[in-house]
Amino acid sequence: MKIGDKVRFLNTTGGGIVRGFQGKDIVLVEDEEGFDIPVLIRETVVIEPAKDIQVRQTTNPGNTIPERVARVEEKPDEEYKIEETKEGEALSVYLAYLPVDLKSLSTTAIECYLVNDSNYFLSYNYMSRSEEGWASRNIGVIEPNTKLFIEEFEKTDLNDLERVCLQFFAYKKGKAFSIKNTYSVEVRIDIVKFYKLHSFKENDFFEDEAIVYPIVRKDVAEKELFVSGEEIEQAMQQKENKRPRIQPIQKKEKPSVLEIDLHIDELLDNTNGLSAADILEYQIRKFKDTMDENRQKKGQKIVFIHGKGDGVLKNAILKELKITYKSAYYQDASFREYGYGATMVTIK
Repeated sequence: MKIGDKVRFLNTTGGGIVRGFQGKDIVLVEDEEGFDIPVLIRETVVIEPAKDIQVRQTTNPGNTIPERVARVEEKPDEEYKIEETKEGEALSVYLAYLPVDLKSLSTTAIECYLVNDSNYFLSYNYMSRSEEGWASRNIGVIEPNTKLFIEEFEKTDLNDLERVCLQFFAYKKGKAFSIKNTYSVEVRIDIVKFYKLHSFKENDFFEDEAIVYPIVRKDVAEKELFVSGEEIEQAMQQKENKRPRIQPIQKKEKPSVLEIDLHIDELLDNTNGLSAADILEYQIRKFKDTMDENRQKKGQKIVFIHGKGDGVLKNAILKELKITYKSAYYQDASFREYGYGATMVTIK
């Protein structure tokens, strides 16, 4: 990745042009409104590399650093704090497939992601099988409680992906942990599903609909089940109807949407003597207190009203979500209700 590349965000909508870097892990992306948003490099993907002419245009005749680039100062790497969960002590690992353009399903490329819903680092090898044997498609390490972009492939490559395999072993860094098995799980991919709109479904890991294959759930590896027609017939003959014919419908109660107005006049009665920095710090503290109070409420939706303004508060909230609350999903709140001035967060 280099300055001038056009990138897309993996965990939320939007993207922009790379304008600089902070340390080894943070990239500054200029959005459509001209704001520089700090984003983890692993949460972006390059969709259009910078052309040579673009690179030349950013360099003046004197070969000095352009003012736009020169003002980006190198800062120390921000330490990534792993957020562990009680459920994450058991391994749950998934492969997910998302269409790049759902409106052109018959021709669109497909993105593959590895989802690590656990408190462990995973060293993995993602493979596909051909007539010659197995071939590695991606090898690396995925951090705890993250999803990782693996590859993008065309529909013409689907025949090479009917059989895939994920091998991995789990560990923690700098602390004691419970030893886990090593895993080698083969999956048969139904390539017909990639041409059917209803195959891509709502899921817990992405805002967009996806085809999700469980690899390991709660430390137990998924196993393919091959059943013959004779076995099915025998099972149907022996089946006992243990459920009552008539059953009441019990709908799960969905948590109500929590609305938090971060406008300072809604938070404080008097702002005399407070600088702009003091006000922003108070608003962010209110945001973080709300997130921490609802951290364990899976599925809870919170709308933070920040207003459009100059985008300082919104960008500060997005930074906290990307670095401190990585497991939460977020998107622009309803335009009809809030215009451009609110962000909705879903606790996961």
